[in-house]
Amino acid sequence: MLRLWRATVNSRNGLAFALRSEQAVREEIIALVLALPLAYVIGATPMRRVELVCAVMLVLTVELLNTAIEKLADRVTTEHDPKIGQVKDLGSAAVGVALVMAGGFWLFALAERLGLL
Repeated sequence: MLRLWRATVNSRNGLAFALRSEQAVREEIIALVLALPLAYVIGATPMRRVELVCAVMLVLTVELLNTAIEKLADRVTTEHDPKIGQVKDLGSAAVGVALVMAGGFWLFALAERLGLL
C-alpha cells in the first residue's frame, strides 16, 4: 500500500509540474474537461463515449511523455545539439500522431451520430 501511495503522490506531482510549466498540457486538460460532456452528446453508445474520452486522454499521455523528453534533453545540455533536436522532434511527432488519431475518432463518432455512416 505504501508503494501505491508513493506512486500516486509522484503522479500528482508530475501532473502538477506539467500543468505549471507547459501550455500544451493545460490546453489538453481543457480539451479533456470539454470532452467529458461532448462525448455524452456525440457518442452514440456508452462504449463510444468512453472511446472518445480515452482518445483525448491518450493525447495528454503522449504530451506528458514528450514533456518529459524535452525536460530531460534540456537538462543534458542547454547548447544547440542537432541530435537532441531530432529527439525532441520525434516526441513532437508522437504528439501529432496522437492528435490525428483522436481527431479521427471524434470525426468518426460525429459522422456516426449524424447518420452519415
